[in-house]
Amino acid sequence: MTANKIVRRVVPAVVLLLAGCGSESPPATEDADAADPVLTEVSPPDAQQRPRELIEHGDVRIDNYYWLRDDDRKDPDVIAYLEAENAYTETMTAHVKTLEDTLYEEMVSRIKQDDSSVPLKVDDYWYYSRYSEGQEYPVFARRKGSEDGPEQVLVDVNELAEGYEFFQVGNYKVSDDHRIIAWAEDTVSRRQYTIRFKNLDTGGMYPDRLENASASMAWAADNRTLFYIRKDPQTLLGYQVYRHRLGTDPADDVLVYEEKDNAFYLGVFRSKSRDWIYIASSATITSEVRVLAADQPEGDFQVFLPRETGHEYSVTDAGGRFFVTTNWDAENFRVMETSLEQSADKSTWTEVIPHRDDVLIHAVEPYNDYLVINERSDATRKLRVLPRTEGGREFFIESDEAAYTMYLGANAEIDSHVLRYGYTSLTTPFSTYDYDMRSGERELKKRAPVLGDFDPANYGTERISITARDGTEVPVSIVYRKPFELYAERPLMVAGYGSYGSSRDPSFSIANLALLDRGIVYAIAHIRGGQEMGRKWYEDGKMFNKINTFTDFIDVTRGLVEKGYGDSERVFAMGGSAGGLLMGAVINMAPELYRGVIAAVPFVDVVTTMLDETIPLTSNEFDEWGNPKIKEQYDYMLSYSPYDQIKAQDYPNLLVTTGLHDSQVQYWEPAKWVAKLRDHKTDNNRLLLKTDMEVGHGGSSGRFKRYRDRAFMWAFMLDLAGFRE
Repeated sequence: MTANKIVRRVVPAVVLLLAGCGSESPPATEDADAADPVLTEVSPPDAQQRPRELIEHGDVRIDNYYWLRDDDRKDPDVIAYLEAENAYTETMTAHVKTLEDTLYEEMVSRIKQDDSSVPLKVDDYWYYSRYSEGQEYPVFARRKGSEDGPEQVLVDVNELAEGYEFFQVGNYKVSDDHRIIAWAEDTVSRRQYTIRFKNLDTGGMYPDRLENASASMAWAADNRTLFYIRKDPQTLLGYQVYRHRLGTDPADDVLVYEEKDNAFYLGVFRSKSRDWIYIASSATITSEVRVLAADQPEGDFQVFLPRETGHEYSVTDAGGRFFVTTNWDAENFRVMETSLEQSADKSTWTEVIPHRDDVLIHAVEPYNDYLVINERSDATRKLRVLPRTEGGREFFIESDEAAYTMYLGANAEIDSHVLRYGYTSLTTPFSTYDYDMRSGERELKKRAPVLGDFDPANYGTERISITARDGTEVPVSIVYRKPFELYAERPLMVAGYGSYGSSRDPSFSIANLALLDRGIVYAIAHIRGGQEMGRKWYEDGKMFNKINTFTDFIDVTRGLVEKGYGDSERVFAMGGSAGGLLMGAVINMAPELYRGVIAAVPFVDVVTTMLDETIPLTSNEFDEWGNPKIKEQYDYMLSYSPYDQIKAQDYPNLLVTTGLHDSQVQYWEPAKWVAKLRDHKTDNNRLLLKTDMEVGHGGSSGRFKRYRDRAFMWAFMLDLAGFRE
């Protein structure tokens, strides 16, 4: 049937009065299948096939659903199809609406609604954010003189968000004199921000509005000049850095740098010392930094070190010296020191922290008397302190747990001996510490409150390794409700990502408690493509090694079941974005392993997307996935592209989510994927597509709305696992 004649076949909700399963006894698996014959009486939407020939390197692909791409997001046929899929999903999940509501209430009931962040001292002000009872959005505020001084509200995001389905403040910056605030707001969820300004003395708004901007920005020291980035309106690539003088027409803003190579992203920021403004150009494997004295806003940016293909570096400064984190002759990076005068000749740089084969350096936090190194070893993020004074000894900040994540917090003052850092684990809520680097004393400033009967002692966490098919040991982080021996077999959820060198570090999740308390075992597969085990771990999971990412995940799943961590009949998987690509590849390769899969905003049409440089993000990622205009790379990408590799076989139950305004993975990728899967799959399992017509890649913007989204996903999975509430 044609798309504009789709029948929205909505039937009354099916009410299933089945016994509930709590966390004190194993859920019955037979009930999980009982609903399927009833639900399969509802026919899914039938998208019209409109064959389109795609030819590259003499290879012909037929895409029956290319027509679902609508860059303007207004085509009535497309909208009708997405709405029909939403109606079908609503019908197919009506019987678990009570469970969804229960999960949502559980999650929200654990949140302390009146809450605030730990204040950050900047000069004589303490800056923080806070939430109030029932509010979806934060209030940004500060106190002068002390943490107990009178509050001044900088921006109330709840007021700004009135009337919008989606609203997000992506960033805000206050001028050096603390009198003007600039913030970047997005009302569509396309990450095309408008930068606005407010006078903090009078509370009045400036008329200046900087449109189609990135959230990245930096004040100059004159308290009147803001550097910001404009985006290409089609590709959404931030490619131009402008200088805006407050109170002037934005049309007269001065272009200070334009990135000509669309493989590079741009960022602009102020250094911690406040002495410099940096422009960072970053591609997947190459970077370049430009520097300008913050008190000379009308000057010219100086290239710190000209870009060299394959050389990645970042720059920070303290005490008049520049510290460079670089992969020059150092796969896992090392730290060098130089002056601005000698920066363009890296042979003159002095090594501060050498390269190590078993340690990956992420970042450096500079102080006048210390360097704090954010590094990774044994799949764990750690913090190492290096005194800059003669005779000082380096040391690690200790942890109370074996598996954890430690990360740099907000540290605004360079002439300080106190380090603020964050800490979390699968059983420890996000915590903020102040660490005195002179005395070694540690102060817990705040641990995110978890209301209700939460007790970390009721949960167990482990770090194990699973041997992949090529002999590689893949780390896995596991968390469960104690005692683990309570059930002989539990449902198992395996999560993964494995791309861009982005690591899935163990961290606490209120939403996950709803799974753990029902007996589900939750595992994170630290597969190749991330950087959990160093830079080589990333290199071994990208480009012509990408298949390792997928086979690692499959082998981890099998290994966990073999070791007794889950019931082979109730194994689930979840991934989002590039992790959604992972889900798509895995269910093509080993669908029999999984009872159900959740693919959130999945990047599944790899070849077609990467052939089109007008699509946001494409050109920047040739060094990640490959450039399909090169035949060898085309062939390899095609071999795993989830959309292209769909075949006639049984697939697991599948929930796919997307946002109409997604700027990272365009909505039509998951929409096409679902339509094509319907044509080929040979099973009667559920295949659901849920498109949020108001949001983009990051999902809902409010703090409670995002829990509603997660409750919906968990209800889908728990229903399949045999839970009824």
